[in-house]
Amino acid sequence: MRVDFDDDMGLDLEKVENQDSIEAYVLGVTEEWRDFVRSNYYSQWDEYYRLWRGIWASEDKSRDSERSRIITPALQQAVESSVSEIEEATFGHGNLFDLRDDMADTMAPTQEGKPPEDADIAFLKKKLTEEFYLNHVRQDASEVLLNAAVYGTGVAEVVLEEQKRLAPAKEPILNGQLAAVGVNMTTEIGVVMKPIQMKNFLIDPVATTIENAHGCAIDEFVPAHTITELQEQGVYRKCHVGTAPSETDLEPNPEISVYPSHDKVRLLKYFGLVPRSLLNAYNDMGSYDEDGLDSVVVPLNPQEQPENESYWVEAIVVIANEGVVLKVEENPYMMQDRPVVAFAWDTVPGLFWGRGVCEKGYNSQKALDTEIRARIDALALTVHPMMAMDATRIPRGHTPTIRAGKMILTTGKPQDALMPFNFGQVSQITFAQAGELQRMVQQSTGAVDSSGIGGTINSEATAAGISMSLGAIIKRQKRTLLNFQESFWLKFVTKAAWRYMQFNPDAFPVKDYKFIPTSTLGIMAREYEVSQLVQLLQTTSDQSPMYGPLVQSIVENMNINNRDELIAILEKSAQPDPKKQQMEEQMHQMQMQLQQAQIEAVNAQAAESNARAQKYVVEASVEPEKLEISKMEAITRNLQPGAEEDREFGRRLQLAELYLKEKAITSKSAKE
Repeated sequence: MRVDFDDDMGLDLEKVENQDSIEAYVLGVTEEWRDFVRSNYYSQWDEYYRLWRGIWASEDKSRDSERSRIITPALQQAVESSVSEIEEATFGHGNLFDLRDDMADTMAPTQEGKPPEDADIAFLKKKLTEEFYLNHVRQDASEVLLNAAVYGTGVAEVVLEEQKRLAPAKEPILNGQLAAVGVNMTTEIGVVMKPIQMKNFLIDPVATTIENAHGCAIDEFVPAHTITELQEQGVYRKCHVGTAPSETDLEPNPEISVYPSHDKVRLLKYFGLVPRSLLNAYNDMGSYDEDGLDSVVVPLNPQEQPENESYWVEAIVVIANEGVVLKVEENPYMMQDRPVVAFAWDTVPGLFWGRGVCEKGYNSQKALDTEIRARIDALALTVHPMMAMDATRIPRGHTPTIRAGKMILTTGKPQDALMPFNFGQVSQITFAQAGELQRMVQQSTGAVDSSGIGGTINSEATAAGISMSLGAIIKRQKRTLLNFQESFWLKFVTKAAWRYMQFNPDAFPVKDYKFIPTSTLGIMAREYEVSQLVQLLQTTSDQSPMYGPLVQSIVENMNINNRDELIAILEKSAQPDPKKQQMEEQMHQMQMQLQQAQIEAVNAQAAESNARAQKYVVEASVEPEKLEISKMEAITRNLQPGAEEDREFGRRLQLAELYLKEKAITSKSAKE
C-alpha cells in the first residue's frame, strides 16, 4: 500500500530521507520537539516551580529596589488543597476502579465448566487492585497529580518489569522432626507507574493526545547500574555506554547548581512512528559494534517501499548518551498502544500542554508577593532607628552607625548636631489589600480552605452563602476529576490489564473488559454533603423508611477508621429477622382474621336490618286492608235484614267515612 505524503503531516520528507540511521532520525525529531518546548514553556515552568516551593530568584523581582525575598504560601496552599481533593475523590474509599464486561460477552451463553462472567470480573478486579497496592501505584499517581497542578500536565510511563518478591516460609526437615525457617523467592511480572517530569517529556508539538501524536519521548538521567542490570537481563544490547553529558535542563530540581557527573546515564526512550526501511535496516544488518559507535548507513527511498507494507511503523527506540543504541524493536504490545499516559489539569483547546493551578493563580500570587514585600521594605524604614547628623560637628573618622550603648561624639550641643529621623508609619491598608489578594488566589484557583469559605460569594458566612460557594467550588474540581480519571487513570488501568493479560495470561483472564471509574466526593464535597444529610435527618422521623438509608449515607461519607464496620452493622440491622418476620406475619394474619370477622358481623347486622325493614313495609301495606275490614265489621255490627237496617247501614257508613277523613287530616297536620 503506497502512502502519499504532503505538508500536512508535519514532517519534512526530504529531511527524513537524508537520515542515514534510525538513531539519527529519532535524535533529529526529538531535538526539534525539545527546542519547541524550551522556547515556549521552560521559563514559565521554572517560575511555577519556584512559587510552589517558595524559592526566591532575582528574576522574580517586581522592582529593582525590592529587597525582601518572602514568597507568600497562598499558591502553595492552593496546589496542595486541589491535589488532595482529586486524590481523595479517586482513592478515598478504597475502590481504585470498577469494571464490567462487554455487552456481547454478557449476553452470550457460558460454556460448561467455566465460571460465570461475574466471577471473572470479581477475580480480575481483586487481582489488579492487589498488584497496584504492591507496586505503590497510588503513591505514584499522587506525584503525577502534583506535577499536573504545578505545571499543568501530568505524564507517567507504564513500565513493565520483572520483580523478585520475597516471602517468609517454613518447611519441615528431617522427616518432620524439625522445621526450617527461611525465605521463598518468586519472579513475577509487574506493571509500575513511573511519573515523568515535564522537562523530561517530549511530544509532537501539533498533537493534542498521546494517541494522535507522531511520537513521544522520555529524555532523563537514570542510574548507571539500572542500565547494566537490564543489559544482563537481555533487555538492552550489551555495549559500552560511556559517561552522560552535562544537561541542567533535565535535572529534577532546576535550582541546584552543582550536579554529580558520574554514575548516571542520559536515556532517551522514543515511542512512536519511524520509517520502516530504517527499522528493517537495523534488524537485517545490525552492524553496530560492542562500543555502539558505528551506525548502519542505509539511504531511505520511499519509491522502494513494498506495496503491502505501510511507510511508517510503530516502534520503540532506546538511545543512551545521545548516540549509543540500546534497543530498537517494533511495538511488542498486543494492542499496539504506547506505554505513556497523560492528562491536563485544565484543558487548553488545541494544545497538549494544560493549565495548572500555578498558572491560574500566577498573577494574583505575584501581586500578593509584591504587596507583602513592599510592606516589609517599608517596615525597615519605619521601625529601625535612623539619625540625621550635622557633618560639620561630627569628629573626623567617626563611624555613623546606631546601636545600643554607642557613644556619639559631637562638637557643641548634641541636640544641635543630631536629630532622630524616620519615614513615617506603614499604612494599615496594605495588610487589608494583602487579604483581598489572597482571596483572589483562591478565586482564580478554586482552592478554598476553611478560613476563606465565608467571604467567597458574600461578605457574611451565612449558610446560604457557604452553600453557594461550595457548590461552585465542587463543580470546578469535578472538571479536573473527570480529566484525570478519563484521560489518565482509566487508560493506565486498561494498559496495565493488557500487559498482565499478555505477559502473565495464566494469572489474569484474557477478555475485553471495560473499565469504569469509581470516583467519590472529595473532602470538601463530602463534608458539604454530610451537613446536608444531617439537616435532612433532623426533619425525618425515626419510623420513616428514609431514616435508615440517610444514616447509612452519612456514615459512608465519613472518613473514620471503622466506617466499613458501621456500614455492615447498619446493613445487618436493615435486614429483617426471620423469627420477628414470622411473628409479624402471624400477627398480620390474626389481624386480617379479626377484621374479616368484624366485617361478617357487620354484614349480618345489615342483613337483619334489611329483613326488619322489609317486614315493616309488608305490615304497612296490610294495615289499610285491616282498617277496611274493621270498618265493615263496625258498620255491620247488630244489624238485621230489612229496609230500616239498610238505612242504618248507610248512615253508619257515612259516619265512618267522615271519621276516617278527620283522622287523616289530623295526622297530616301533625306531620307538618
